[in-house]
Amino acid sequence: MKVNEDFKEALRQILWQFRAPIRYAFAYGSGVFSQTDSSSSPPSLSPHPHPPEAIVKWQKNGQKMIDFIFGVTYTQHWHSLNLNQHRDHYSFLGSLGSGLVSRVQDNWGAGVYFNPYVTVNGTLIKYGVVNLDTLQKDLSEWNTLYLAGRLQKPVKILRDNPAVRLANQINLISAVRTALLMLGPKFTEKELYTAIASISYMGDPRMTLGSENPKKVSNIVNNQLPNFRQLYNPLIQDLPNVTWTDPRCKRADWVEDVTCDCMMEQDMDPQKRGNMVRRLPSAFRSRLYHLYQSKFEISGAEFKKLLEESKDEDATSFKRRQGGEFDRRIASERDLPVMVRNAITKTVKWPSATQSLKGLFTAGPQRTWRYVKEKREKAKSEKAK
Repeated sequence: MKVNEDFKEALRQILWQFRAPIRYAFAYGSGVFSQTDSSSSPPSLSPHPHPPEAIVKWQKNGQKMIDFIFGVTYTQHWHSLNLNQHRDHYSFLGSLGSGLVSRVQDNWGAGVYFNPYVTVNGTLIKYGVVNLDTLQKDLSEWNTLYLAGRLQKPVKILRDNPAVRLANQINLISAVRTALLMLGPKFTEKELYTAIASISYMGDPRMTLGSENPKKVSNIVNNQLPNFRQLYNPLIQDLPNVTWTDPRCKRADWVEDVTCDCMMEQDMDPQKRGNMVRRLPSAFRSRLYHLYQSKFEISGAEFKKLLEESKDEDATSFKRRQGGEFDRRIASERDLPVMVRNAITKTVKWPSATQSLKGLFTAGPQRTWRYVKEKREKAKSEKAK
């Protein structure tokens, strides 16, 4: 994703303040990519004590805490080094040692350990630490969608990793297929990107408890349309069952034209949509299968046989798997969009809820309350508008 070079360098300088080895890193959220029209927003007080000039200029009059995800190879070793350098970043759990911190990270919620409201290089940040194996598994299998969902939206990758890059390509094409299964034969590109961006918020308790902006998804898409095109257009071009039907898409400046909302069409043939069902990430596809097992009243033995037949795959490959009879039957059902949403909710709900509860321990009650309070105030402000 394109950002100002000076801003990107300021973000990288923040990473250099950590002596513990960060193998993969990206910055995300409204502190990196604006989710509102800054020209119509009143100036806000900066949360950063002494930020670099590049961050001030990039965030303009809507300065916010900057969110990071750090991918690490050895969880306990990383926290051991980071505790020695940055003990003040941790809650009371830090006093109990890196062993407990790493167990809380890996065994609770979605496998991420967040340290919010810490100042690095004069900039207020929140960073989440995740084991690279956990990250790659979620990207390729969608077992929680906690991290996969974040990478389905525009982010700024600051340190890349070949294995994660490959897994994220699987994640992105899976997001397109999932969105297409929730849409009809004709739709606009904004409707497609909105379906993609909403995946990680379905089942998220913050959306139902009023602690998240109810217009968050539409704000993300409307204010980052060129970034979504950059992220997904190359993948859409390679799909045989979806096409752009708007002649404006052939213009050289189309990708940067925020006034366009181009029309698209997809082939609703059950064979082709069955192939999309078959190529969904394995953990997510299994949840969708179980929903239709219940609907079709398939016996346990017969269903077990169906699952065994669907294991001929490598989770990190682009193998073009063909849909079977069960996949085509699912693709022919009129309630498929509803069932896909239900499968997403089942995937997201528990990891997201437990990850939020984990914040009471990893961030500590005071910082957790500050985070929740700010989120609720932001949501109320948006509702008032």
